[in-house]
Order: sequence, then structure tokens, then C-alpha cells
Amino acid sequence: MPDSPLPPADLDLRLVRYFTVVADHLHFGRAAAALHLAQPSLSRQIRRLEEQLGARLLDRTPQGSRLTEAGEAFLPRAKALLRSADQAASHARAAARPSRVTIGYTAHIIITPAVRDLRRRHPEAEVRPLHLAWNDTRAALLDHRVDAVVTRMPIRTDQLHVTVLHDEPRAVLVPLDHRLAGKESVTLDDIADEPLLRVRDPAWNAFWRIDPRPDGSPAPDGPLVESAEDKFELIAEGAAVAIVAVGNDARSPRPDLTAVPLHGVEPSHVVLATRAGDRNRLVAAFSKSAQALLTGPRAI
Repeated sequence: MPDSPLPPADLDLRLVRYFTVVADHLHFGRAAAALHLAQPSLSRQIRRLEEQLGARLLDRTPQGSRLTEAGEAFLPRAKALLRSADQAASHARAAARPSRVTIGYTAHIIITPAVRDLRRRHPEAEVRPLHLAWNDTRAALLDHRVDAVVTRMPIRTDQLHVTVLHDEPRAVLVPLDHRLAGKESVTLDDIADEPLLRVRDPAWNAFWRIDPRPDGSPAPDGPLVESAEDKFELIAEGAAVAIVAVGNDARSPRPDLTAVPLHGVEPSHVVLATRAGDRNRLVAAFSKSAQALLTGPRAI
């Protein structure tokens, strides 16, 4: 007679979260500090999880800890399980509060006309704008921190519904004493040898550095940046230039910088992104307002 199948594991999500923290640190002491737990207590919790799974997940070493083969297999699924649980909780909260919507937006994008219109048409609703970092828009949507985002492409569109609202011309941001400052416009040939700032997102680099160039040549590399403030500082110092969108505010972000129109390139696309299949009536209402009112750099 074949063996009876094992009953499904009744996993404690708290223990699963503890495991992911230990796996990220690969050190029980540091993980315990991050979780505000005593180290012996954390060790006991991990053993409980291993007993529930029937598999050892971590081996201790003199240098710290390391994942076993079972631990390596379980870790991505554990993180996915926690994300799924968070999303389920967010869905339940959203269903319990049908009159609340959070609208995300990124730097130098004005959503005021659409937000004002949504509030006028739905005075009973709580409409909350939330500024997001340029590289946090997709995660904020999928984690249900926001219900819609107005941002610039590129953004990964799988699991999302994306609508182009309008285009913005692009320009080259340079210091005031740069050789191109004051020109009416420039082309890619004019900046062929200019180092361009980089970020960690390959798709973002490809679009905003125009890399590779139409002839297949790579864009010259400038410093890697993490924030807009660092970007502006490095440009002002003369370390590099950057290609930017000329949006609602055509003024330079700093008095020691100037934007020179860049001709012969694809414009920047400002888009509205929502979760695919989202039936929230307020998201649908905001989409209508955005498409009607956020139609260009002067839509205020």
C-alpha cells in the first residue's frame, strides 16, 4: 500500500517572517537585534518552523549561519507567501473602506487638477495624494500602498494597466558655465562625448541616457546616483550631465543649472498606472479625471 500523503503544513506566518530575516542577515545575533528579540528565543522559533516543515533550513557556522538546500528552496517561496498575506490583508482593508483611495505621483508631476476633480465628484471619499520615489512606483502599486500612480515611463507593465496621459519634451541639464548652456537646442551629436549620470535600473538608463545611441554606440558613463539631490550636485560640479523631462515646471531645479532642449529624440511619456483588473470605483473615477485634465505640461 502506498504511503499516505503528509498533511499540509500549518505554517505560522510570524515564524516564516523570522526565517526570512535570519536568511537575509545570515547571522542569528544580527537578525535577533533587527527583530527586537532575544537570540535564544529566535533560535527556538526557527526550530519550531523547521519542525512544522520537517526540514532543517539553516546550519550554524563559526562565521554565522548558512542556508541548507531546503532553506535555499524555501526562502523565495517564504517571501512570496508573506507578500501574498500582506496583499490579502490590504484587499480586505480596501473592501472595508470603499471610500478611500491613495494616488501616487513622482517628482515634478502635478496631479492637483485630477485630485481636485475627484474630490468634487466624490465628496464622501477620502482622497490621499502620496509622493513616491521614481523607482518605487510599481512596488507601491503591487503592495497596495497606493491605488494609482502618475509617473514617467519606463515602468514594468506586467500586472499593471498603463495609460499614456501626455508627452513631455526632453532636455539636457547642464551647469550654467557649460559649453552648451544658453543654446536654443542641442542634439545627441552635441552630447556624444558628455558623461551621463547613471542609476541602478537598466530600463531607466536605456531611456534616459539613450543607451545605446541610434548608431549602436554606448552612452558615456558618468557617476552612479541614488537621489535627485546628488544628481543635481554632480551636474553643478561638472562631473556629468543628465537628460531630463521638461514638465509642469520648466524652470531649472537649481539656480546654477540650466536645461537645454534636446531635439531629435523620443519624448518622455507621463502615464497613469493602476493594478490590472482593479475594479475600485474611485480608481476608475480618478482615471477619467486624469485623462481629461492631466493632458500636458500646462494642465494646471
